[in-house]
Amino acid sequence: MNILVAEPLAAAGIEQLKAQPGWNVIVSNPKEYAQHLAEAEALLVRSAVKVTKEVLAKAPKLRVIGRAGVGVDNVDLAAATEAGVLVMNTPGGNAVSVAEHTLALMLAMARSIPQASASTKSGKWEKKKFLGNELRGKTLGIVGLGSIGREVVRRARPFEMRILASDPYVNSQSAADLGVELVTLHTLYAASDYVTLHVALTQETQGMLNDDTLARMKKGVRIVNCARGELVDGVALRKAIEAGHVASAALDVFQTEPPGANEPLLAFDQVIATPHIGGSTEEAQEIVGVRIAEQLVEYLVNGVALNAVNMPPMNPERYRVLGPYINLAERLGAFAAHIATGNPRSVRLVYSGRIGDENTHIVRNAGLAGVLSRSMAARTNVVNAMQIAGDRGLTVGESREARPVLNDSVRVELETDHGTTSVEGAVVLNRPRLMRVDGIACEATLDGHLTFLKNQDVPGVIGYIGTVLGQHGVNIANFSLGRREAPARAGEPLEAVAVVETDGRVADKVLHALLENPAVKLARPVEFGGQAGE
Repeated sequence: MNILVAEPLAAAGIEQLKAQPGWNVIVSNPKEYAQHLAEAEALLVRSAVKVTKEVLAKAPKLRVIGRAGVGVDNVDLAAATEAGVLVMNTPGGNAVSVAEHTLALMLAMARSIPQASASTKSGKWEKKKFLGNELRGKTLGIVGLGSIGREVVRRARPFEMRILASDPYVNSQSAADLGVELVTLHTLYAASDYVTLHVALTQETQGMLNDDTLARMKKGVRIVNCARGELVDGVALRKAIEAGHVASAALDVFQTEPPGANEPLLAFDQVIATPHIGGSTEEAQEIVGVRIAEQLVEYLVNGVALNAVNMPPMNPERYRVLGPYINLAERLGAFAAHIATGNPRSVRLVYSGRIGDENTHIVRNAGLAGVLSRSMAARTNVVNAMQIAGDRGLTVGESREARPVLNDSVRVELETDHGTTSVEGAVVLNRPRLMRVDGIACEATLDGHLTFLKNQDVPGVIGYIGTVLGQHGVNIANFSLGRREAPARAGEPLEAVAVVETDGRVADKVLHALLENPAVKLARPVEFGGQAGE
């Protein structure tokens, strides 16, 4: 078996690969590795090699790609999946390094270390100028309690800081076990002296620190970003620093990398900048090199795919039957995650009809991946969904039920600390369709730009929704309605739901306008990437 190592890897990892009987380990480099692709059955990369569709076409025997690191932006996952190539990475391998860098940046801001060092080296002795602050007694707000966020907690606790955290996919018990207080983002922003970001870049998190959210923070807040540069609106941060609202910021990542000498934020003394080195330590590189070698051995020898980030090859006949339901379950899970309120506790999939006779584990994993993928740092899919759910303390279950109506349906039940959200769908003409929400019949597409609403079934609501969307230039593509057959309590209006498909994304200000009508109780955007039939 030919194992192609296309970039520098920890020596211990190389030795582990060479120790496998019958393995031919080819140690190459980014400039020369391509000449070995034709015979390679496994390819190990870091970040320099770009595994494109063209590269995959040159490697007809390739079975697995191992990425020694967290991100897989340099691997075309869609092309790898189409080629039947498993892709795996090493999440958490650099978590300690990034967490330590986060604390280092916090200390550097608190004591003005870069500025004091530059002043002293220039021949000055400005002892009074660099009066600092202790971390002790300050409130640290951690956005995201993944592997890095948890390591930050462990390192901040000895500094006697009050620690708040916000993560929609961590339940209160898991947070309590870490010794942190789980709060909403709004509360975290308002109460924190330091705010540090450790979340994935998604549609929801892009630009999450902006004019509005920065204004909600207390005056003198200090901000750390060792995650993704796109999480922070650079113009908004610049204005907040100029206004004196943000005392300082420490950035290891930027919206454009490298940022260039003309980046306005680099001109501020209050900004500490490092060149995306949070995970760049000798220890982290050693760990990810050894881990990816271990994972490769586990997969090629035992067939166990650890930390896979794409769908593994599937028997064509089984995929023909289950494929549409895998797609349906994932989209139902995502829909449920967008409209539910509170932190999740459990996910259950309920099958009706012939689909319940199949081995539905992969359908279950797809539904779970849909729930988790809304704001996870790691890419979630049918391979790693159960592993991630276990790490997050989620209970996962399946059941079958016999029903005379709506055969071959899938229902995702998402229980949170605020209640249970139920979303049911079916495959219609080989495309996923929403059929019920919380038991209310409401048929709609599971694709594109959707807005889900709950309202009292009283006159004028539908007209109000259409008017608000029209006033904001939002074009309605489809409008689906449904209502309960009986009120929750005698004399009360019926509860109704609506799914509005629009030609573009509905902005937050439009959602706020919809909620100004007292009959509208909930208005949530649901965004899908890609086509529902894919």
